Amino acid sequence: MQPALVVGLAKTGLAVAKQLISEGRAVVVIDDGPLTASMRLRVDEVLRIGARVEIGPDSQRLFALVRECEFVVPSPGVRPSHPVLVAAREGQTPVRSEIDLAAERFSFPIVAITGTNGKTTTVEMTTAMLQAGGLKVASGGNIGTPLISFVGDDLDVIVAEVSSFQLEFVTQHWRPRVAVILNIADDHLDWHGTLNAYKAAKSRIARFQTQDDALVLNIDDDVVRSISVDGSTDQRSRLRPKVLTVTIAENGDGEFRVEREALVAYGEEMVKIAELPRSLPHDLTNSLCACAATFATRSLLGASADLASVVSVLRNYETLPHRVQFIGENLGVKYFNDSKATNPHATLRAVSAFDSVVLIAGGLNKGLDLSILRSVVSRIRSVVAIGAAAGEVAAAFEGFVEVQRATGMADAVRRSATAAQSGDVVLLSPGCASFDMYPDGYTARGDDFVREVLLMSEESVA
Repeated sequence: MQPALVVGLAKTGLAVAKQLISEGRAVVVIDDGPLTASMRLRVDEVLRIGARVEIGPDSQRLFALVRECEFVVPSPGVRPSHPVLVAAREGQTPVRSEIDLAAERFSFPIVAITGTNGKTTTVEMTTAMLQAGGLKVASGGNIGTPLISFVGDDLDVIVAEVSSFQLEFVTQHWRPRVAVILNIADDHLDWHGTLNAYKAAKSRIARFQTQDDALVLNIDDDVVRSISVDGSTDQRSRLRPKVLTVTIAENGDGEFRVEREALVAYGEEMVKIAELPRSLPHDLTNSLCACAATFATRSLLGASADLASVVSVLRNYETLPHRVQFIGENLGVKYFNDSKATNPHATLRAVSAFDSVVLIAGGLNKGLDLSILRSVVSRIRSVVAIGAAAGEVAAAFEGFVEVQRATGMADAVRRSATAAQSGDVVLLSPGCASFDMYPDGYTARGDDFVREVLLMSEESVA
């Protein structure tokens, strides 16, 4: 048996190597390095379980490794232009995603959720709804634990957050019985190249579904709505999944929709919007998509809809941190932490939820067009630009609203407080990644914002 070639020695690569070696397969793990102290620990771990490891092989060696292996498993984020994937394409060596390998081995169905924004929240809500209904459920994938780590577990279903990186390399083994596409907007174009390529990767979530499966689509999103028209499965296949549509548009026509100030499923009222802990537009969309996924999953498993457990979750679900998270109010101004907004589409959604905003934006741009933020300029009083993309943020709003450049988060919070008027919202919704200022990611950025807001509030009271 030829070995499998695993690319990347982080969490996903380790999980794949462990599973394949437990099955008796030879595994070669490669990583571009550098060989840091933490990397040495991971190398030692895979060596102990019997894998071969090569750090920083050159192109010639990569081609040789690809020729000797049966298939290549890239970790999420390994770009299609990476020499090992170029070698695989030229040598016609199969490339398979970790989620694809996991799906091949599962004895339980997958509920898979993707989208540019809102994935984690919708996964968590769906998991909670299914668990409240008495099912044995786990969640994983892009949300944290690699799916392949759940092979052999005693579950009724697994709810998976899946990214475009993971979906890029799935095969016919990837057949989620329920799939959800929340939204698709410019993101990760530095990886995919074009919006069409990004859309194609997202659409692969449902490519191998059949008429026995369900595909949940948020038809308020123009790109997602186009998928329901041109088909998100293999165009050669006559078997298409049953499509369930979600909309919060006024007079919208979807199986799951907003009607009479309530969330409605198949024409039946589930819960009044006023009873929800939060009801920003994207909260309603995420909630309805979770409901649709839950109803479809219970139907798949032969169980009737458990409306009481669904409604209980809707009424009590607490939004995850860093997602338009309310921090507090100071001198009549409310402060919200939306550090998870790492693309302009997410920032648009957040700003659209408020009437008058002082926006803190910027960071490390991922090759995205920040000028689309002008579409919500009527809701923005002022902008405070931060990070490496501060100049791009300023250019996006030039001639529309006042833009100040801050030297750091403390300066940004204080400039925002000065610019805001009573009744305004100060919103950290950067529209960019965080790694220029915060190597530990958007959570560190959000925590810093919260810390500075609370410190400023204490000073104003003293």
